[in-house]
Amino acid sequence: MATTSENPAPVSLNVFNTQGQPVGSIQVDPAILGGKINRQLLHEVVLMYLANQRAGTHSTLRRGEVAGSTKKLFRQKGTGNARVGTKRTNKRKGGGTSKGPKPRDYEYHLPKKAVRAAAKMALLSKLQDQETVVVDELKLPEIKTRQMVEILRNLNLAGTTCLVGLAASEIDENNTVYRSARNIRGVEVTPASQFNAYGVLKPKRLLLTRAALEELCKSAK
Repeated sequence: MATTSENPAPVSLNVFNTQGQPVGSIQVDPAILGGKINRQLLHEVVLMYLANQRAGTHSTLRRGEVAGSTKKLFRQKGTGNARVGTKRTNKRKGGGTSKGPKPRDYEYHLPKKAVRAAAKMALLSKLQDQETVVVDELKLPEIKTRQMVEILRNLNLAGTTCLVGLAASEIDENNTVYRSARNIRGVEVTPASQFNAYGVLKPKRLLLTRAALEELCKSAK
């Protein structure tokens, strides 16, 4: 992840067509996306997203919940053995668990302003690290996974994890891009308006249409 200066230079990105041929370029002013990257804030926001995904359904049985008698196994003295109590104790096989986990809710939320700022920082880091590919447009006439794989191969994105971002105007009723890419391992298609810090940072590469990038920059102002 790049570390930005106080006055970062504009980020210039080539724009490709679906055949992988350059058809132009686009510049992004880092100031629109906050201008600098706060690693600590990004870390905290990512931890929040991971915590909120936890089911929290883990459960162990305490000594009072396992099956078995509470009777003392044998008398205290006279047997030559060490003294022992109930078979439910956590010291014995089949006994309860001492201080084991119980179901709990891990969900918590940071301030919305901080979460929005982190999303812009995550996008800025992908742009500055040259981990973003911009395509002029991404439309499929029909649902064909083979065509989507070919497009990713042309853009040198085959075999890597990738987040595909589309503008709201590019999402059709049949969701052809989404339905063509959903069976490709490591590829996820998401409307650009639903980007978050964790979703942007998790994949190695980011594929955006020109309209999606413009939409993100416009909404960040």
